Amino acid sequence: MRHTDSGPAGAFAVPAGTPAAPLDDPFDVMLVGWSFLSGGLLTAALDLGVFDTLGDGRLGAEELSLRTGLHPRAGRDFLDALASLGLLVRRDGRYRNSPGAARHLVTGRPGYVGGFLRMTSELTGTGANGALTGLLRTGSARGQDADGEVPFTRIFHDPGRLRQFLSAMDAFSGAIAPGVSALIDWSACTTFADIGGGRGNLAAHVAAAHPHLRGTVLDRPAMRPFFEELAAERGVAKRLRFAEGDFFEDELPRADVLVLGGVLHDWSDDRRALLLRKAYDAVEDGGTVIVYDNMTDDARERASTLLLSVVMMLQSARARLFAPAECASWMCDAGFTVERTAVLPALTTAVVGRKI
Repeated sequence: MRHTDSGPAGAFAVPAGTPAAPLDDPFDVMLVGWSFLSGGLLTAALDLGVFDTLGDGRLGAEELSLRTGLHPRAGRDFLDALASLGLLVRRDGRYRNSPGAARHLVTGRPGYVGGFLRMTSELTGTGANGALTGLLRTGSARGQDADGEVPFTRIFHDPGRLRQFLSAMDAFSGAIAPGVSALIDWSACTTFADIGGGRGNLAAHVAAAHPHLRGTVLDRPAMRPFFEELAAERGVAKRLRFAEGDFFEDELPRADVLVLGGVLHDWSDDRRALLLRKAYDAVEDGGTVIVYDNMTDDARERASTLLLSVVMMLQSARARLFAPAECASWMCDAGFTVERTAVLPALTTAVVGRKI
């Protein structure tokens, strides 16, 4: 996958005169749609006084968050995203203003443009909105109530919106599926289970690529009719079955390979650990677990995934992205031996572990 965010010019900057790269990956398109977020983060940083607080000095994340009122849940991703956009410099766990930010974003300096940025953001409606500022100050998702419920969960009670959501998820899992299908040697396996597998798009791809396999998709009851429709369309209905359940409350299906795709990012660390322990209990001896998810890079320098983490935190009360090294650590704690890590399309990384 091509990335345009490797340099200090910003997450989505392309040098002048450079032809636009083809939008082959689904997240290439999503990141164009989310390009307003980089401006929203800059406006939020101005409103929170990040650049003024730093001035010409350096502060660690904890002290900087304390002085600016940043909530711990979103603070680290927010600050690292500002660094990846070239607005801050992070070194040895401490942050300072980049030269451009020191010149143009600290109040009272001759080159200050922060006031004009705020004004144009308000006029065009592209600046930080209440939901983003609320996340950064309180750690709460947009519309989150006292019980932690968020508007996103309503889609499971609306078949029309749920179908739209599943179609989008199919685009991502379809891009990832060839990589997952080739990730391990499936010839020695006979069964697999996709935990939280939606309507079974990835499971159908794996089953089609390996006709000897039989698979189970575990998800909410609302997914069953969509699963049955897709499995019939793909011609794999005889080799895939749907299991209704809650993967925290119910036993996971036993299988040679368990897949946890796009699941862990939605939960707190303790719930992630619980789910991986349950996966260890469910996978057959000598079997494999594949965890794939949108992950940051271990160095936390890639703007696209840091911005995606902010998007997820806006939508969910517990979600955040994590790094491959964190995922590997949780898997080892659950008892797995981590065998490899692989980069897949759609800003996704897979970590493969084995139950020895």
